[in-house]
Amino acid sequence: MPILITTQNRTLTLPEGTLLRDALALLCPDAGGSLATTPLAALCGGRVLELSAPLTESCTLTPLTYRDEEGRRLYERSLRFLFLASMKRLFPGRRVRMQHSVGHGLYIAPQDAPLTHQDVRALEEDMRALVAENLPFEKLTWTRQQAIAYFESEGWSDKAQLLRYRPRQTMTMYRMAGLCEYFYGAMLPSSGMITAFRLKPHHPGLVLSAPAPDAPDQPAPYVPRKKFLQVFDESQRWCGILGAQNVADVNRMIREGKLREFIRVSEALHDRSIAAIADDILRRRARIVMIFGPSSSGKTTFANRLKVHLQVLGQKPHMLSLDDFYLNKADLPLESDGTPDLEHVDALDIPFLTDCLERLLGGDRVELPLYDFTTGSRSPETHRMQLGENELLLVEGIHGMNDRIVSELPEQLMYGVYVSALGCINLDDHNRIRTTDVRLLRRMVRDMRKRNTTPAQTIDMWPKVRQGEEKWIFPYQERADVMFNTSLHYELPVLKTMAYELLLQIPSGAPQHLVAARLLKMLHYFLPVDGAVLEEIPPLSILREFVGDSAFYDIH
Repeated sequence: MPILITTQNRTLTLPEGTLLRDALALLCPDAGGSLATTPLAALCGGRVLELSAPLTESCTLTPLTYRDEEGRRLYERSLRFLFLASMKRLFPGRRVRMQHSVGHGLYIAPQDAPLTHQDVRALEEDMRALVAENLPFEKLTWTRQQAIAYFESEGWSDKAQLLRYRPRQTMTMYRMAGLCEYFYGAMLPSSGMITAFRLKPHHPGLVLSAPAPDAPDQPAPYVPRKKFLQVFDESQRWCGILGAQNVADVNRMIREGKLREFIRVSEALHDRSIAAIADDILRRRARIVMIFGPSSSGKTTFANRLKVHLQVLGQKPHMLSLDDFYLNKADLPLESDGTPDLEHVDALDIPFLTDCLERLLGGDRVELPLYDFTTGSRSPETHRMQLGENELLLVEGIHGMNDRIVSELPEQLMYGVYVSALGCINLDDHNRIRTTDVRLLRRMVRDMRKRNTTPAQTIDMWPKVRQGEEKWIFPYQERADVMFNTSLHYELPVLKTMAYELLLQIPSGAPQHLVAARLLKMLHYFLPVDGAVLEEIPPLSILREFVGDSAFYDIH
């Protein structure tokens, strides 16, 4: 029976059962030759269709390439599978854990002996051999019990334990080069499409590099991020202290009634770290502390808690928000679509800002602006500030360490703190939970509670926020004197209690459904949290900035 397939303003009549890859070859004959243009999958009604999927009804398709976020996620899943297949071939029985991003790469840590330079070279050579063979990722339907038995036989107890919380009784597994795996999402059809990657030794593990979105045909160059890796190492130590690395560990604590203690220890680790930063600021005799980081990192709560710790040390810190230095809406720089670009550094009145900061450091009494976001303009009201001798100024905002700002200030008096939610709880050892997804959930819960913004609206604006972070925040993160990880190991089951039902309300045909479904798939695996347990979250917690009842904003 013929069906109508439409994409990019073209429509063809094709036989029912035509594979997606064949349909796209006919509909997009000029695509290919580059990951920038080669379709890796397609969107259809809010779902991702794999290239090997048969088309059974008339539909409209949107091809996904490496320039699309979902295309990059699919490519990375397939690349991780390729790496694990080579690990199984060359080092059977050895375990690794995929821990966190490093630029456009992924740091992979061994769970036993370190991987030597020779090991890493051998792995890359074997991966390229598998690419040359163009082996298919064979799709299999298993019962949940079959998958649990398989993972237990492989010694992957983390995956077996997690699947016990899976609500569905069947699942799609993939097989290639003797390895069966489950990666919680769509895959490429074969190893031959994984054309760009590189392995870099990084003792005791390695960095698996994928391409950057703007240069998709070659692996992104490795950029050292010493401080970024140090804060992740600290977070991994916290995981050891808390006895929680994966979702199954968190669920065990929920099931055994130990979540209250888990919350207390998590918060105590945060408090200890903030106290150490306050001590370091005093040792450095800094007078202006720039607190910066991406959206939904908890910068404002961190700044308030740091203020408390500095007061404990006998200081009188003052706080200033860069948000109050936004230009009026009519003067803001514009996106390519003509909408105001609030992420751009030139959205701030930088000359006025630096003048105010210099005068404050000089001891002047300064009238500081207040910005009214409801009107998109500077308020006629101001607030007065004056720094006493040796008093501190805490400056909070996403552009805190931008050259345009800090180049006008005395470097010897500055101290930078990069604040971000760098989650280190994985689904399992081979599947991390992306920090961007955690921040999106935080933002979603806060925006719904404080701004009456729906999850769909938050999802719509998130790509622009992410673009701004890549351009204006991440390039400056290593300039910080210290980094602070605001992620809390217990936060995802808490966010689930507030976001899950809201995400379910996004219909399957909506453009936001793909992101909503991805977040729901992750949250599926967390056990529900008793509402009474939430009372254990202290009012000064960074999580309170998002879930409510913060001592700094909500409790009066």
